[in-house]
Amino acid sequence: MQRTTRISPAEIDRQLAFCGQAAQLNSQLPVRPLAFVDTYGCQQNEADSERIRGFLSRMGYGFTDDEEQARVIVINTCAIRDHAEQKVLGNVGALVHGKRRHPEQIICLCGCMVQQPRTAEKIRQSYRHVDLVFGPQVLWRFPEFLYTLLTQRGRIFQTADEPGSIAEGIPAVRRDRVKAWVSVMYGCNNFCSYCIVPYVRGRERSRRPEDILAEAEALVGEGYRDLTLLGQNVNSYGRDLEEGLDFSGLLERINAIPGDFLIRFMTSHPKDATPRLFETMARCEKVAPVLHLPFQAGSDRILREMNRRHTRQEYLDKVAALRALIPDIVLTSDIIVGFPGETEAEFEQTLDLLERVRFDALFTFIYSPRPGTPAAQMPDPMPREEKMKNFNRLVELQNRISAEKHAAYVGKTLRCLVDGLSGEEGFPLSARTPGNRLIRVKGGQELIGRFVDVKVTGANTWSLFGELS
Repeated sequence: MQRTTRISPAEIDRQLAFCGQAAQLNSQLPVRPLAFVDTYGCQQNEADSERIRGFLSRMGYGFTDDEEQARVIVINTCAIRDHAEQKVLGNVGALVHGKRRHPEQIICLCGCMVQQPRTAEKIRQSYRHVDLVFGPQVLWRFPEFLYTLLTQRGRIFQTADEPGSIAEGIPAVRRDRVKAWVSVMYGCNNFCSYCIVPYVRGRERSRRPEDILAEAEALVGEGYRDLTLLGQNVNSYGRDLEEGLDFSGLLERINAIPGDFLIRFMTSHPKDATPRLFETMARCEKVAPVLHLPFQAGSDRILREMNRRHTRQEYLDKVAALRALIPDIVLTSDIIVGFPGETEAEFEQTLDLLERVRFDALFTFIYSPRPGTPAAQMPDPMPREEKMKNFNRLVELQNRISAEKHAAYVGKTLRCLVDGLSGEEGFPLSARTPGNRLIRVKGGQELIGRFVDVKVTGANTWSLFGELS
C-alpha cells in the first residue's frame, strides 16, 4: 500500500509566511491589488480554487471578475475533454493583449491540464506571457511561487510527475455562503482507459477523518447547510489510512455533527458502491437521498474496454438494491457516447439501460481522446457524424425521462434549501430539493440559507417551480 505524503504544519506555516511578505509588498501599492481566478472542470477544481483564493486573500488581494483589472490572473484548468483544453488555450492566448497593456500583470495556469507534459511544454514554448504553471500536487506551494514572481523576473514551471500529497491548514475563500465543498480524498487508482485523471492527479490519498470532521463542524458552525464530500471515487476513502475507517463510517461521523444540514457526496464508482454504503445512506437522516453513480456505457464489452470493472447486470442489481432501501432516491449518472469501437447495437444497449433505470438527470459526453491513455490508441471507426446522431438520440430520451420524473413532483410539498437567486422574475429564488433537483421558488431574499417547505406547482425538463407552503 502506498503511504500518503502529508505536508508538515511547518511547511504550511512557511507558505503562510510568504503570504505575509507578499501582503506587505502589496500594502505599499496606492490601491489594493485585485486577483481574477477562473475555474474549469469538476467540483474538485472548484474546491482547489477556493484554496487559491484563500492564499491570495492572505497575500492582500481583493477579487474581480474583470481580467483587465487584475494584477494576478489564475486559470485553474481541466484535462477531461479536448474541448475544455482548446477553450482554455484560446482564452490564455487572448490574455497576451492585456499583459501588453499591463506588463506588471502575473498570469498563472494550474490544474489538471498543465500536469500533462505535452501541454506544459506547449505553454512554455508558445504562450510566453504565462508566468507560472503548476500542477494540482503542488498547489500548497502557490504562495512561494507567487512571491518569487513578485520579487524576481522569470517564469516558474512546477509540473514534475509527483505522487501527490495532502496539505492541511490552507485557508479558503468560498463564494457560496450556503453550500460548501469538502474534499475527503484526492487522486484515483482506477485507470479507466479513457481517463487522464490518475496521470495528472496522482494516486488515491485520503485525508485524516479528524481533519475532515473539524472542517465540517466549522462549516456547520458558520451556517453552511449543504456539504458535498468530494473525491474522484469517494467509495475508496480510507484504504490508505491506518484508522480502519471506510467511507460509510465517515458518513456516519459527519451525520452525527449537531446541526440542521445536508450531506451529499461525489463521485461514486459502481464497483465500490456496496450494500453497506446504501444502508448507511438510508439510516443517516442528514445524508441526502441522491446518488451520482456513473455507468458510462450499457454494453459489457465496452465496459471491459473502458476498464470499468463492473458489468451491466451488476449495475442494475445495485440500483435495485438501493431503491429497495431508499425508494425516492434521485439517481444521476455519466455516459460516454462513441467510445472507440462502439457499435450501433452496443449503443442501443445504453439506451435500453436508460429506459430500465430512468435516471433523473445525466451528464453526457461524446468520447474525446486523451493522449497518454490506452483508449487514445484504440481503433475508432465510427464517424463523428454517427456519434453525434447517437448523442442526440440519447439526450432526447433522457430529456423525456427527466420531464416525466419532474412532472411527478407537481402537487407535492418538499422541504427544500433556498440557496440563491434564480434570475427569473416570477420565481426569484433558487432552491434544491433533498434530491438536489433545482426548484425555482416565489419568495424574498431573506429566505436564502434556510430550509423551507415548498409546494411544487410546475415543472419542465430541467427544473421545478413552486411556492412556499
